[in-house]
Amino acid sequence: MKSALDQLRDMTTVVADTGDVAAVKTYAPVDCTTNPSIVLAALKDPASEALTAREIEAGKTAGKSTEELAATLTVAVGAELTKLVPGRVSTEVDARLSFDTEASVARARAIIADYDARGIGRERILIKLASTWEGIRAAEILQKEGIDCNLTLLFSMAQAVACADAGAFLISPFVGRITDWYKKAQGVDGFAPEEDPGVLSVRRIYDYYKSNGIDTVVMGASFRNVEQIKALAGCDNLTIAPKLLDILAKDETALPRVLSPETASGAAPIPMEEATFRWEMNADAMATEKLAEGIRNFDADHRKLIAMVAEKMSA
Repeated sequence: MKSALDQLRDMTTVVADTGDVAAVKTYAPVDCTTNPSIVLAALKDPASEALTAREIEAGKTAGKSTEELAATLTVAVGAELTKLVPGRVSTEVDARLSFDTEASVARARAIIADYDARGIGRERILIKLASTWEGIRAAEILQKEGIDCNLTLLFSMAQAVACADAGAFLISPFVGRITDWYKKAQGVDGFAPEEDPGVLSVRRIYDYYKSNGIDTVVMGASFRNVEQIKALAGCDNLTIAPKLLDILAKDETALPRVLSPETASGAAPIPMEEATFRWEMNADAMATEKLAEGIRNFDADHRKLIAMVAEKMSA
C-alpha cells in the first residue's frame, strides 16, 4: 500500500510549509511557502550560516540598512529553496504594508527584481500578500504585470470571492486558525473532520471556485492534524508542516479523494464590491479577528528578523 502522503500526491499538489532545507530535501514537495517566522527559523539553522554571513557581508559593503538587509536575506533564503523544489517559492510582502496598495506593489516589484538579479525568473516565485482589500487590489495590479500572487491569511468567503475577482493566482485559506477560533468560542476540545469549521470553509471555497470556472488555485494551509488534511484530499494544493508530512509518510491506510471539480454543486456567482467586502468582514468576527491577529504576528516576526540582522551586522 502506498503511504497516505504518496496517495495525497496523486490528487493534490503537496507544498512544504517550511524553509528548512533538510525537511524540503526529505519530503520533496513541489512548492515551498514561507512567512517571516519560517525565514527566522532558516536563519537560525546552522545549515544557513554561510548564506547569512555572505549576504550580511555583501549588505554591509553595499551600505544597506538593517531593514534592507532583512529583505535581501528573505529573498536569499527563497533563492536557495528554488534549487530544491521544481515549482514555486512564495515570498511575503512586509505585513505592515497590508493596508497600503501602492507600497505593497512597490515591495513586490523589488522582490521580483532581487530574484531576477540572482538569475531566478518570476515564474518561480509567488508574491505573498495578506487578503485585505488593499492587498487584494495590489495582487490585481501585479497579476496584470505577470507577477503571480499568493493571497494569504484568508478566513472567509468574502475574501475568497474578492481574490478570484482580482485574478489572484493562488489563495491560502487557513484551516487550523479558523478551527482554533471556533474551539475557543464554543468551549470545545475539537471537531470531527466533517464538522470542522476550517475544513468546511475550504470545501465551500473550493466548490464555489469549481462551480464558477475560477482558475485561482485553492491551497489549504495551517493544519493542526492529519485528519484535517485527509478531509481535504483532492484540493488543488495543500501546504503542510514537516511533522504532519512525516505522519502521512508513515501512514499506509487508504486515502479516498474528497474534493473534485466533477462534484461541484453549481454555486451561483457572488457579487463583491468594496462596501460588500468590508461589511461581510465586519459581520464575521472570526475572519476579522484572525486576519488582524495574523498581520500583527507576521509583523512581530518581521521586526524580530530585523533585530536579528542588526545583531549579526554588529557582531
